[in-house]
Amino acid sequence: MRSQWECLLQNLGEWQGSFTRFSPDGEQLEDTPSILHLEAVKDNQTVLLTLRRFPLNQPESEQVLEFTDVEQNLMFCETGAFSRGSTQWIPFSQFWAEFALIEGNRRLRLVQMFNQAHQLSRLTLIREKLAGTDVPERPALTWEQLLGEWQGEAITMYPDLRSPETYSTHLKLQQQDHNHLVQQLTFGTGTSVRTLTSTARIDGSILHFDQTSLPVQVLLLPDGASSNCPREVKPGHRFVLEVGWLYQPDHRQRLIRSYSDKGKFVSLTLVKEERVRKF
Repeated sequence: MRSQWECLLQNLGEWQGSFTRFSPDGEQLEDTPSILHLEAVKDNQTVLLTLRRFPLNQPESEQVLEFTDVEQNLMFCETGAFSRGSTQWIPFSQFWAEFALIEGNRRLRLVQMFNQAHQLSRLTLIREKLAGTDVPERPALTWEQLLGEWQGEAITMYPDLRSPETYSTHLKLQQQDHNHLVQQLTFGTGTSVRTLTSTARIDGSILHFDQTSLPVQVLLLPDGASSNCPREVKPGHRFVLEVGWLYQPDHRQRLIRSYSDKGKFVSLTLVKEERVRKF
């Protein structure tokens, strides 16, 4: 198993893309081209990060950082996928998370930001490809593209360095009527297998799972991406923050941050799924 530093090195290269900012309702507010260069030096003991952004009608900006170890709030998966963000939700403070998924010569990143009133305030989608490659983006995600049965494998990692857990997943998503979808998710092994069933209300590019005391929305985004999170974080509720990426018509990755009812970050899960049946 790779070390966290070795997993970070899976991200080396020059990544060309853009930072696209969205409102919580999915309205595109801004799109800024970018070039991110990650280079290992000193016999792979140091990583240099250079981020250049090219905002419209504004001067180019540049940010340079140097890393010699992995930050405490940053967790990597074997694939190079990673997440970082707030490790504790605190009332009346900003709360955020960043996710990154890798597939071949492409990366997809998402940042979810919550304001001091605990409400989702903005999303930033970052679509990147390695310089010198020509990999087309996926179409904007629609709920119809997700219908069917999906089988996958999940690996859950813990910030307290417990051994990761690997288990199977089974997701079924089908249309109930013109305005609703039904989702059934089964995961775990042996006696710990759980099945969760929920109903989503279709509202354009948003799926509202609002039948619980903590309503959740899934926002469908460009390049096969999706953002899953509460519209508002409330005390005393467990919750998850998630990015999904339909990088091929029948293949999807999801990266999930789980928080306890006290707002503490407890685990990071990477799910790789394949559709085995279409509806």
